[in-house]
Amino acid sequence: MNTVIYLIMRRMRIPLLVLLTVYTVAIIGMTLMPGIDDQGNPWRMNFFEAYYFVSYMGTTIGFGELPYPFSNIQRMWVTLSLYMTVIAWIYAIGALLSLVQDKALRNTIVESRFARAVGNIHEPFYLICGYGDTGSALVSCLEKRLMRSVVIEIKQERLNMLILENYPVYVPKLCADASKPIHLVEGGLKNPDCAGVVAITDDNLVNLHIAITTKLLRPDLTVIGRVDSHDVAANMASFGSDFIINPFKIFASKLHIALQSPNLLLLRDCLSGYKTSCQLLEAPQSGLWVLCGYGRFGKAVYERLKGKQDLRLVVIEAMPEKTGLPPVECVKGRGTEADTLQQAHIEEAVGLIAGTDDDVNNLSIVMT
Repeated sequence: MNTVIYLIMRRMRIPLLVLLTVYTVAIIGMTLMPGIDDQGNPWRMNFFEAYYFVSYMGTTIGFGELPYPFSNIQRMWVTLSLYMTVIAWIYAIGALLSLVQDKALRNTIVESRFARAVGNIHEPFYLICGYGDTGSALVSCLEKRLMRSVVIEIKQERLNMLILENYPVYVPKLCADASKPIHLVEGGLKNPDCAGVVAITDDNLVNLHIAITTKLLRPDLTVIGRVDSHDVAANMASFGSDFIINPFKIFASKLHIALQSPNLLLLRDCLSGYKTSCQLLEAPQSGLWVLCGYGRFGKAVYERLKGKQDLRLVVIEAMPEKTGLPPVECVKGRGTEADTLQQAHIEEAVGLIAGTDDDVNNLSIVMT
């Protein structure tokens, strides 16, 4: 049975039973109440006449006494039945209005429409889980190439930005938790036209669940996963994820290329369309670099720069006992404080990397 119909019937079961009971009692009572016909003979309604009368009595206050004027006992029963049916209708209508405003029903209707929209796609498409900055850029690139995409995002405010985009091809979207298999199936995971699944949410475990579910249900499907944890990346690779993207390692690699071969990085950015103006940025080839933050990002940058000759690294970390001590000079403290930066010899530095887990602190480090 359709889920929407099931929810409606489940919530309206008691109101409908109340209506049915009230109408049944009223109809049976009308057949039992004695009346008098136009000849003065005893008369009672049959079931059809009682059904017909109660049907319009329950929805209409003004009505005639048909087929003969009622007796007093019939009028008493009609009065009682009138109040019972009106109360039953008020209860049923109130339950229906409450059902219309029910969040679960509205979500079910939205999911049904989303699944239908995805099912109507008969060309290759990508299922994108997560519509942050990366997801937005990916959907935009696919749309420019007239390639279809389907988006699942857990935050409605992000989907509102997608609604405002004027893409030439409609993008089906759903506000839901992409780690749940039912939502992936609704998003077209089992659709033969699904070309791949891209897990780029801001939660490593969610991306891991998406990748696992995809490989279990569609082992042949391409899976692209975003991770910033070595353990999660190893787990994701263990069951055959096709592409594992670590943004920290990508930035560290680009920084290394910028220092080693800046022309190569410029050529790649120009060819990939990331830059509209291809102007060479001369980066210092040697000297002191101050790295603020030795978390996942800081460690990725350190691994890429540690082997570069003529380049000296000084790390600033507020909690080295948790992140681990780097094998180079380390200053314990926050990079937002001038004293800490001076201890790291910031006045001699040729470069500064603000890589803490707080964007405000990173801006403060740069300004300090």
